[in-house]
Amino acid sequence: LVGPSGGGKSCIFKCLKETLQESDGIQYKDVRFNPKSIRSQEMYGETDPMSGEWTTGIFAAIWAKYNSRNNAFNTWIIADGPVDAIWIEDLNTVLDDNKILTLANGDRIPMTDNVKIMFEVETLVNASPATVSRAGIIYVSDTDLDWEPVLKAWVLKRADPGYQALLETFIDRWIGKCTRVDPGPCFEFLQRNTAEVMREGRVGRISSFTQLFEGLTEGQETSFIVNNEKALERIFVYCLCWSVGALLEADDRSKFDRWLRDRDKSEVLPQ
Repeated sequence: LVGPSGGGKSCIFKCLKETLQESDGIQYKDVRFNPKSIRSQEMYGETDPMSGEWTTGIFAAIWAKYNSRNNAFNTWIIADGPVDAIWIEDLNTVLDDNKILTLANGDRIPMTDNVKIMFEVETLVNASPATVSRAGIIYVSDTDLDWEPVLKAWVLKRADPGYQALLETFIDRWIGKCTRVDPGPCFEFLQRNTAEVMREGRVGRISSFTQLFEGLTEGQETSFIVNNEKALERIFVYCLCWSVGALLEADDRSKFDRWLRDRDKSEVLPQ
């Protein structure tokens, strides 16, 4: 699965796993690891230069443990991290018709029928044609779901229906509606008129917004805010500035400030 962070890749795996468990009557397990968080030698194994002793790598240990026909369950080994030629090229024998992991110490561990290896990556820019041609590629675009389902699911988790309706009013007023071709007026303005210090997806920024808003409005010490619509809207805009607009430079923050003030019909922004 290839696509940006927050695009729904992990949820696709989870949904497919639960569906197969229900239809096949067999338990499915997934084992995740990040190949870029460790050295290639730590992934596959290495020989100690002093003692000559072989140390089994993390991926090699996972591969040996789950590739057993005695297991009464199916296993998905998921590489959840960036694809890099340093480690992916060593998997070519696993991905081709041989389906055998060959290690530097001479061990050859075949893949069994109850194991599949999958990759959850953001881009294939560093993958060679040999690797890409050996795997099935499914691209998940950032516009397939976008930010609206994430924010809507968060709103529906609030207990009070009146509070949900108030939040939806704020969302329509300050962020807007999202479609396949239009991310909403707020993100549309930022995309066309500003530049971020570092790139972050819309889902990531909305997730930051919801966490910041929860922290400032939920809890015993802040329970009085829920009944104060104007105070709640001010916190909403504050969280919007420090999540959606957090990665903007000073000049672009001024542009975003002017855009927010143009939409401020309730005078919630400070003078």
